[in-house]
Amino acid sequence: MSNLKMKEAALIYLDRSGGLQKFIDDCKYYNDSKQSYAVYRFKILINPSDVVELDAKLGNHILHQPLKAAEVFQSVCFIAVKTLSLIGQLQTETQINIVLKLSHLPPLPSYSLDLCEFPLDYTSQRFYVMQGIVIAMTTVTKYTQGARFLCSDEACPLSKGFQYIRVHVPGATESATIRNDFLCDLCASSLQEDRKFRVLGDKQIVEIITTKALHAFQGYSNNQPFRFQSLTIFLRDESVNKMNMGNEYKIIGIPTCVKTSQTAVCIEANSITFCNSKVPSGISDNFKCLLSLTSSSCWKFTAILANIFASQITPPGTYNLLKLCLLMSLVQITDRNKELEDCLDILIITSDTLLADRLLNFSINLIPRGIRHPVSTEIFPTLSRNKYGTGAVSIQAGSALLAKGGICFIGDLASHKKDKLEQLQSVLESRSITVYIPGKKFGEDIDQQMTFPVQCSFWSFVDMDSSSRRNAQKINTLIGQMVRYMYILLLYNVLFHFCLNHSCDVDCPELLAFAKNLNVEFSLEAERMIHGYYLASRRIRTDSICGSKLSASALKYLVSLSEAHARLNLRNEVRKEDVLIAALLFETSLTLKYGATVFCVAPNAVFPFELYNEEYLEQRDLYLTQCQQQLEQFIATYGPGTTIFSSDE
Repeated sequence: MSNLKMKEAALIYLDRSGGLQKFIDDCKYYNDSKQSYAVYRFKILINPSDVVELDAKLGNHILHQPLKAAEVFQSVCFIAVKTLSLIGQLQTETQINIVLKLSHLPPLPSYSLDLCEFPLDYTSQRFYVMQGIVIAMTTVTKYTQGARFLCSDEACPLSKGFQYIRVHVPGATESATIRNDFLCDLCASSLQEDRKFRVLGDKQIVEIITTKALHAFQGYSNNQPFRFQSLTIFLRDESVNKMNMGNEYKIIGIPTCVKTSQTAVCIEANSITFCNSKVPSGISDNFKCLLSLTSSSCWKFTAILANIFASQITPPGTYNLLKLCLLMSLVQITDRNKELEDCLDILIITSDTLLADRLLNFSINLIPRGIRHPVSTEIFPTLSRNKYGTGAVSIQAGSALLAKGGICFIGDLASHKKDKLEQLQSVLESRSITVYIPGKKFGEDIDQQMTFPVQCSFWSFVDMDSSSRRNAQKINTLIGQMVRYMYILLLYNVLFHFCLNHSCDVDCPELLAFAKNLNVEFSLEAERMIHGYYLASRRIRTDSICGSKLSASALKYLVSLSEAHARLNLRNEVRKEDVLIAALLFETSLTLKYGATVFCVAPNAVFPFELYNEEYLEQRDLYLTQCQQQLEQFIATYGPGTTIFSSDE
């Protein structure tokens, strides 16, 4: 009677939730198909809260005994097929394969599987929810959804029909579905598979790590190796190719134990949800006050931020140019991943590598995806054999894909080999990486390739005080190769000091999180100025032999710089004052690489004075206003056809 009540509740739920109509539609597809099936697979969407409210026992079955709950729905669906004559060729109840897809689990600790806890529960065969970042995935392979077996004794009644049906259940291996040692229950003869009725599905294996494991990359030390444990996720059928490398997901599934060369706990995924990072609704009152006090200027607020930033590493007022660029790079990686070209890469040419290393390492800890690349690992994806023996190739993410939506700090550029630098150069241009999978090496008939978007900014530095001529030549070669980098020259004697009367508590992570999610748009005058500067710069850096030294990517980089400065000002509009900062930074970078031109920019153009108080901030504003007039004159002279609108126009 108890089982009958659960079946009645299951039918009522299907009817109320719309699942019954979907089931009828799916049956029509099977009935109209000319193909013969041994197994008919149906997905049923389940909202556990609604089921528990309707019938507590059925809800408890779904949450804690999902395989038995699937049998309840299997029986209900079989009765529906026979009563309504939905599938004419269906003969037995075992031919129906029910997959319950849960929308969520109760927000209680007992339903959460923490990847940092040990041991993991893989014996209860019930649903858990876990959250993690994808660090590896395999290519898609086939598995057996279901198969039909017949008794080998032709005189046995079970040598015909659909009495012996094998279907995949969560956690089962391929051998649990397909083997040659099954025996007939009636006559004990061996069973043989009717291969023309085998039903295949898609399978993919993914490895995830908990978000907490990223702290190991952020605080990484070359002298302290570390290890972390990944968890294997089995994706099947409609879940295949739903997870991307580097993204974070919430996964509902059933843990199980898989025996390979080493026993491992795996998860049979049931449903997958992409996890968006939380966007702060606002900024602190101190920052609001500072923003209000500097509202008359488009440059003061960011100057003050640069001054107080990373005061734990460098005294206030030192290395302001670098700190401003770091802040702009940090806010330019948006969670929306609107454009791959939004990234701002930074290469520091310095004589103080220790300070640069500390400052960059401090900065990457301010964002969720700040990854310091370990020297012993790979920056970009690599291939390996899948340890579960499925024949699929496993693709390991590498530091760049792991840093998706953040920063990949690759350390000293001179420490990387030539082939890796060439690979990095290609990625900086295309913002993607293609992995080639040789079929012969991994037992496949054909070669394959997979392309992954690289959605992070790269930070690096090189030592300009190398005494070795060979190393100096190598550094010059590196600078020539890294065309998408923004170069920042740091010297011991180039320091920018100032202290301001207005102090505020630095709440940097929240400010960065808020700023990077602002939607910014270009004003008309800013758009015309940025195109004008780009065209004029191309013309003055063009010769008859090499052509223009500025590629189309330079314009995208200028756009990113302008957007970043506007975001750092907590504005939704890019103004021509933002374009000026972008032009000064970009021109400084070009001067380091190609030398000065008619639009001559000083190395310290963005911070021209040693600023001590608000009076010196006013002087800086006057200086930048003069620079803006010079930029407009430069555009008018060398960028014919580009009109610069005044503020009134």
